[in-house]
Amino acid sequence: MQNSNHRYLLKARPDGIAGPEHFMADTQPIRQPGPGELLLESVYISIDPAMRVWVSENPGYVPPVPIGGVMRAGGVGRVLASADPAFRPGDYVNARLGWQTHPTVKAAECQKLDLRVGSPKDWIGPLGTTALTAYFGLFDVGAAKPGETVLVSAAAGGVGQMAAQMAKIEGCRVVGIAGGPEKCAYLRDELGLDAVIDYKAGNLAAAYKAAMPDGCDVFFDNVGGEQLDLALASLRERGRVAICGRISQTATSALYGVRNLGLLIGKRARIEGFIVFDFNARYPEARAWIGQQLKAGRIHQRLHVLDGLDRAPTALGMLFRGENTGKLLVQVAAE
Repeated sequence: MQNSNHRYLLKARPDGIAGPEHFMADTQPIRQPGPGELLLESVYISIDPAMRVWVSENPGYVPPVPIGGVMRAGGVGRVLASADPAFRPGDYVNARLGWQTHPTVKAAECQKLDLRVGSPKDWIGPLGTTALTAYFGLFDVGAAKPGETVLVSAAAGGVGQMAAQMAKIEGCRVVGIAGGPEKCAYLRDELGLDAVIDYKAGNLAAAYKAAMPDGCDVFFDNVGGEQLDLALASLRERGRVAICGRISQTATSALYGVRNLGLLIGKRARIEGFIVFDFNARYPEARAWIGQQLKAGRIHQRLHVLDGLDRAPTALGMLFRGENTGKLLVQVAAE
């Protein structure tokens, strides 16, 4: 059995985009599990925009990753040794792995994966947290209904591509925002969105008007800033905005001042932020629906996979430079 746990620790808090200079590698002996614990081998580690918030001094709804602490991350791991009767070696689990190859974790905080429903890669992809975020943000917070127009920012990203596909499945007209011809072609040609906006092409206000001449009913926002501001102006009466993320504002000191909030009054519209963990008790409901769509071939998730734990510090910056297409993850070990 592997004797060493390779880890990446937070070295310094970034002012802007986080990169390799903000993390440091180390190696520790693996720790055998005590009662109620599991020794895991990390297989897939998810790279998410929230990580940039977690390394801030004041991240808000969760404690900050401490300087010298293992970088926080979720993912899929394989059980190597178990001190809990509910788990056996060889089981796959969703867990808070951190940036490390062989974490020892509490079994109570792990979810055993049902490989009859999907592969380990499916469980970090379309059955994972990004898809759950899309499901509850779109249907509960956004309250999207058939026939409505749904606008999705970062629509080629991990959460965005799932929200866009879910809205299409439910009979909505879907407009996606992405950066660059390649991502826009993916949304148009592979996901079949009704219209696509390239935010890098310039004249964003005109692009919104051309793609949504009658406005939108729901805006699923992953970006914030100007894209949010223009969406507020585009909302129809009783429109809804689901705030999932604000990646354009997370790693910059030049924050965008949203000017159109006052329009919510006359439009009788609402804007609401959410955290997927608030819906924890309803994960089985969402996964049952998503699993049906997977089996029917109506939904899929493009994954952007990087090889090796040493890619994690670079991967985080990729999100904020728009260098990924699809959900970004690091593969640490073979399935």
